[in-house]
Amino acid sequence: MSAPAPNQPPDPRAVYESPLATRNASPEMQLLWSPRRKFTSWRRLWIALAEAQHELGLNVTKEQIAELRAAVDLTEDDFARAAAHESKLRHDVMAHVHALGERAPGARAVIHLGATSQDVNCNTEIPILRDALDLVCAKTAKCVIALAEFAERWRDLPCLAFTHYQPAQPVTVGRRAAQWGYDLALCLERLERTRDSLRLRGMRGATGTQASYLALFDNDAEKVARLDALVAQKLAFPADKTYLVTGQTYPRVVDAFALADLAALAAVIHKICNDVRLLSNRKELDEPFGSTQIGSSAMPYKRNPMRCERATGLCRFVMNTAHNALDTAATQWLERTLDDSANRRLSLPESFLATDGALDLLHNVVSGLVVHEATVRANLMSELPFMASENLMMAAVRLGRDRQEVHEAIRRHAQEAGTRVKDEGLPNDLIDRLRSEPLLDGVDLDAAMDPSLYVGLSGTQVDRFRAEVSAPIAARYAGRLGPSREPSV
Repeated sequence: MSAPAPNQPPDPRAVYESPLATRNASPEMQLLWSPRRKFTSWRRLWIALAEAQHELGLNVTKEQIAELRAAVDLTEDDFARAAAHESKLRHDVMAHVHALGERAPGARAVIHLGATSQDVNCNTEIPILRDALDLVCAKTAKCVIALAEFAERWRDLPCLAFTHYQPAQPVTVGRRAAQWGYDLALCLERLERTRDSLRLRGMRGATGTQASYLALFDNDAEKVARLDALVAQKLAFPADKTYLVTGQTYPRVVDAFALADLAALAAVIHKICNDVRLLSNRKELDEPFGSTQIGSSAMPYKRNPMRCERATGLCRFVMNTAHNALDTAATQWLERTLDDSANRRLSLPESFLATDGALDLLHNVVSGLVVHEATVRANLMSELPFMASENLMMAAVRLGRDRQEVHEAIRRHAQEAGTRVKDEGLPNDLIDRLRSEPLLDGVDLDAAMDPSLYVGLSGTQVDRFRAEVSAPIAARYAGRLGPSREPSV
């Protein structure tokens, strides 16, 4: 499709239009779910079917096929004609059959020959689903790589860790980012598997039995099988990559697989962005903040993590939409019921559009994530005396002291220091208190305050994540990692 002329508005049929789409999703994702992609794919399917029927000896001529090919690109008049037909026929596929027949009158008699609506719709939806998953995979890979780069930069900066959102044994800033990236990589594996497992429905007719095609080919089952294979190939799928048994539609559990994978990805993005929000509150991290950006209309000092907040909002939508696909799969009465249609026209595109926007936001955040090193260290050091207590106890035992006595002494001092911090708002003075404790005489208290003693294999784990996870993903998606895009506010 050619670009619009200068100063002309873009073709409204070339994007998926909804508030969610226009505010969040990239043009690439909007285009995949656009009316133009859908209805052009229908025409390509009808051409592929006509070509296969011609090649297998049915009375479909080369001239008719040429006329169909000449009409493959939809004009605004085509859209208007189809809308006019649908207002009378109340059937979208037949409306477009009639609109195409008016553009290609010589081929009108053979359009949709032997087909049912879902031969058209399902076999165009699967490629859209595949391409949408592929775009999500590429953007997920991009986020994994960005997190790996961030993890490498901050590989060795110790920071306070949390379990139950209470201070816990330290990690490094880079190790935490590697955990985020690894979770995304696990989602990427699932997304790729679902993408690569997709198959066309095939040309199966009204209830999946291929009865109409069997009648067209005078009960020649071999030709029916060849028709199925030929159409698949013409739609750029391997000849054998069709679902073996279907009803009127491809198995709707396939949609459930796809949206479940999106929901899992959304859960991970939500977790990462929530972590950034929590650390922003502790003044350790900040998402990118423009020099003229306003955080609050009432509080001029605010630097709200609005990108992460927005991403989590989109992710909650995706996580909750996944249940629609399960409901649809569960309520497909016998060979098919139509109440799937209206739901899928929302749940499929909107889930992908929201995921697309959340991934762009995540990449934008990670690419510009600010680490406040002094605050990271101050927050860690305020708790490190407590973290060091076990090491101090073990050092005292090595000097011949009674473990239980040392434990009780440190516990008593620690409780007093904790009260000082919580009730009086004063700095943690546990180490100074322990300097006068006879049971710790000879123990190097200052050496125990080196944060690097407590981060375990954090740095090594960052290295392994980069070498074993991020690097192969970068190689797999080389050439597909464009610049960061921030969805509009």
